[in-house]
Amino acid sequence: MRVATTFAPACLQRGVSMPGEPDPKTSEDCLYLNVWAPAGRSRAVRPVMVFIPGGGYTNGATSLPLYWGDRLARRGVVVVTLSYRLGPLGFLAHPELTAESPHQSSGNYGLMDQTAALTWVRRNIKTFGGDPARVTIFGQSAGAMSVSMLMASPLAQGLFQRAIGESGGLFEPLQLAPNYGLRVAERDGVAFAKSVGATSLAELRRLSGTQLLKGDLGRVSHPVIEPYALPLSPYGAFVTGRQTRVPILVGWNAEEARSLTDFSKVRAASFAEDIRKAFGPLPSALIDAYPHADDTQAIQGRADFERDLRFAWDNWSWARLQAAAGSPAYAYRFEHRPPFPAGSVRAGWGASHFAELWYVFDHLDQEQWRWTTSDRMLADAIAGYWVNFARSGDPNGPGLPTWPRFDATGGLILRLDDPIAAGLPPELATLKVLDEIYAQFRGASFGKVKTP
Repeated sequence: MRVATTFAPACLQRGVSMPGEPDPKTSEDCLYLNVWAPAGRSRAVRPVMVFIPGGGYTNGATSLPLYWGDRLARRGVVVVTLSYRLGPLGFLAHPELTAESPHQSSGNYGLMDQTAALTWVRRNIKTFGGDPARVTIFGQSAGAMSVSMLMASPLAQGLFQRAIGESGGLFEPLQLAPNYGLRVAERDGVAFAKSVGATSLAELRRLSGTQLLKGDLGRVSHPVIEPYALPLSPYGAFVTGRQTRVPILVGWNAEEARSLTDFSKVRAASFAEDIRKAFGPLPSALIDAYPHADDTQAIQGRADFERDLRFAWDNWSWARLQAAAGSPAYAYRFEHRPPFPAGSVRAGWGASHFAELWYVFDHLDQEQWRWTTSDRMLADAIAGYWVNFARSGDPNGPGLPTWPRFDATGGLILRLDDPIAAGLPPELATLKVLDEIYAQFRGASFGKVKTP
C-alpha cells in the first residue's frame, strides 16, 4: 500500500507556472497523479475529470492549491490531476534520439506521459468510483494545447469521451512555427545540447536534470509534429477528419495578455515594429486591425492583438472545426474581473489568463480577497457547467442560463460575467481578419468550414 498523504514532487522546471506562486519541490521522479473522489460509497460509477495543468511546457505543478479537486468532487465527479515531463526532459527532439527510436521520432515525451496517465485512469479509476467510459480531459493554457493534441494523437484514441480547453489550442499555421516540425526541432535539439556543453546524445545523458535546465529552454519546450505521438498537427487532423469525435467545451478570456505581458513600454509610434519583433513578419492588414493612434489606444490594441493571436482565434477555430465535423461544441468567453488585490502581483490583471481557474475549481475561499455575491454565483455556475458537461457532454442544467451549442456557421458563445448571457464574440471582426491571414499563410481556406 502506498501512503499518499502528501503531493509528489513536480517535474523538473525553471520558474513557476503562475506569477505569485512559490516554486514547487521538484524531482525527476515526478510522474504521479492525484485523485479526489466524493465522500461515501456509491454503487453508481461517477464521471471522471482529468486536469492537465499549463505552464508553457516549462513549468507547472499539480500541488498548486488552485488545482485541487475537492470542491468539484463534492458535485459528484472523480477528479484526477496529472503531471508530465517538461522542458528538455519532456519535449527534446534530437537526431540521435530519432535514430534510436523504433518509430523514427523524438520529442513529445510529455505528451506520451499524458496518454500513459489516461491509460492508467482507464484501467484503475473504477477503484475510486469513477466511470472509465465517461472521462473528460480538461486543461488550461499549455494544458489546453495538450488537450487539442490529444484529440489529434492516435495514442489517445478511446481514452476520453469529452474534452475541455481553456485558453489554449494548437491550430495556427505551421508555416508560422516551423520549429514544430521534426527536422527543425532536431536541429534545435542539437543547438540546445551545445548550450549545455554537449556535442552528442551520450554527453547529454551524462548531465543531471539541473544542468539541463541551464540550457536554452526555448528551443526544446514545445510539442513536435512527428510520426508516433503526433503525426498531424491538430489543425491537420481536424480538417481531414482524423480527430477524436467527442463533445468539446472551449473558450478564452477577455483580457488574456494582462497577466503575461508588460504593456508599460508599448508605444503607438513603434506598434507595428514591436509586434513583428515579438511575433514575426505579420502582414500590415492584421496589425492595422488593432487601433493604435496614440499610446493609450496602442496599449489596448496590443492587449487585444495578443489575446486574439495567442488564444481567442485558436479556441474559436477549435469550436468551428469540431462543430463542422458534427460533434457537439460549446464555446465561452470569460469576461469577469476577479477582485485581485491592489498592490499584489495580480493587480491589474482583470479577466486575464488564469483568471477563470478560481471559478472553474470553485476555489474562491482559498484566497482572502474581497469576493462578492456575483463572484460566488459565477463560480457556482461555471463549476456547474463543467461538471454537467463531464456527466453528459452538454453543460446545460437546471438553474443555469442556457448555453447554446456552437454552430460553425452561427457561432454563438456564452459570455461568462454578471449576468451570464449568450452572444457573438465581441472580437469577431478581428478574428475574421486573423482567419483570412492564416488562410493565406496556409495557401488554402478552411474548405467547408464557414466563417460566421
